[in-house]
Amino acid sequence: MPRTPRGAVTLAEEGPRTPRQRRGAALLTVVLLGVVGTAGYLGVRHLTALAAGEECRVTASEQTFEWAPDQASNAAAITAIAVKRGLPPRAATIAIATAMQESKVRNVRFGDRDSLGLFQQRPSQGWGTAEQILNPEYSTNKFYDALVKVEGYTDMDIAEAAQAVQRSAAGEAYAQHEPQARVTASVLSGQTARGIGCTLEDPSGSGDPEAVAALVEKDFGISGDAGDKRVTVVTESDDAAWAVASWAVARATDTNAVRVEVGDRRWERSMDESSFAWQPLGDAAGDARSVTIHLA
Repeated sequence: MPRTPRGAVTLAEEGPRTPRQRRGAALLTVVLLGVVGTAGYLGVRHLTALAAGEECRVTASEQTFEWAPDQASNAAAITAIAVKRGLPPRAATIAIATAMQESKVRNVRFGDRDSLGLFQQRPSQGWGTAEQILNPEYSTNKFYDALVKVEGYTDMDIAEAAQAVQRSAAGEAYAQHEPQARVTASVLSGQTARGIGCTLEDPSGSGDPEAVAALVEKDFGISGDAGDKRVTVVTESDDAAWAVASWAVARATDTNAVRVEVGDRRWERSMDESSFAWQPLGDAAGDARSVTIHLA
């Protein structure tokens, strides 16, 4: 779910819809009434885009999957923490697939009995307090704490490894999410460069460089240099740079980022199709291991 730059939870389902959301819903209703029975696959996709507006896409190995911005942000936090802990992308794949099944990668305040959060962890089963579980970084770390205790988890099927942690009544259900989880983890861990893009509305406020730098350190354990409307992060490898850059795009809706630059590429925030791709920087190309996050 959307969060402040400092990571505080803000649950979209708890608040009233914005005027933009109400206008979008009304527009969708009118259009749907005019095309019921005639819209094909492409038409349905277009109408869905009109209603949703903002969207993130991840692409790797010639596969593309779509996320809502709040889901992409949570997936980015899940993957960044795996990187911080030195875990393989496989761990992030398992965690994302689990969160897809349990919460649709949304930090929900409800579930079966006292289940809460991204992974539907239960306070009564020793996962932590409700407040702790609703902190995505805390709940993700608790998931990984349990996962790394599963002997041979890196060689297991995704569903088997997830079930070893979750002990769900329907453990086989995790398997269906493997393709999207695998591509997302590959992109957000930096294994696949230039693999994420998001179309986003203009920020509603200014970004806080100090807060964004603190969030980078919280998720990745890397210090960032906070300047005037920007944060610069110097990493130890090209993969790490792309992990931070991809994270910055996925979490732009939280941080009010408007542009991300890494090496010879940049992502620019807009609602245009161009924001699904990384554009060349040309003569302005910088260090391949340095990421600059520009804020509103």
